[in-house]
Amino acid sequence: MILPIIAYGDPVLRKKGIEISEDYPKLKEFIANMWETMYEASGVGLAAPQVGRAIRLFIIDASPFADDENVSEEENAQLEKMKMVFINPKIIAEEGEEWAFNEGCLSIPDVREDVFRQPTITIEYLDENFESHTKTFEGIGARVIQHEYDHIEGILFTDKLSSLKKRLIKGKLSNISKGKVHADYRMRFPLMKKGR
Repeated sequence: MILPIIAYGDPVLRKKGIEISEDYPKLKEFIANMWETMYEASGVGLAAPQVGRAIRLFIIDASPFADDENVSEEENAQLEKMKMVFINPKIIAEEGEEWAFNEGCLSIPDVREDVFRQPTITIEYLDENFESHTKTFEGIGARVIQHEYDHIEGILFTDKLSSLKKRLIKGKLSNISKGKVHADYRMRFPLMKKGR
């Protein structure tokens, strides 16, 4: 089932997600709905808060980046296989010199900006079978994870912009929360006027 994606301005996007256990109600079904929703919106990642649940869960499929000509063959091979579920994740290390990459977000349509992040992360997480992993990721894969991880911490990529950039996009963000934006997927807007 395709879920509506929550737009910028909704308080759920600012909540720190809570950890979940294996007996979380209808978890398998929820994860399946998240995959369906993400692919319908042509996303490479989706966090539970973006579909209205403040829990520590996100999914990623970084394979669309594998076609990027700026990516090495080694990274390409990693990205192609990077379809993953992260439950109760914890980033335990972020290393290297920050680099800029143009990011967007399904909750903030039509806004793309360069965001600086460190290139290497180590993360502990549970997969969809509640098996524990500790893995290190680099480059674009690491960035996709960092972006989704921020969501479960109540952080949006726009928070990482300079104060000048924030001022420049303020009107756009306000319009998004009011539903004055075009998206090719179902969305729920916090400040949209009900009825006419």
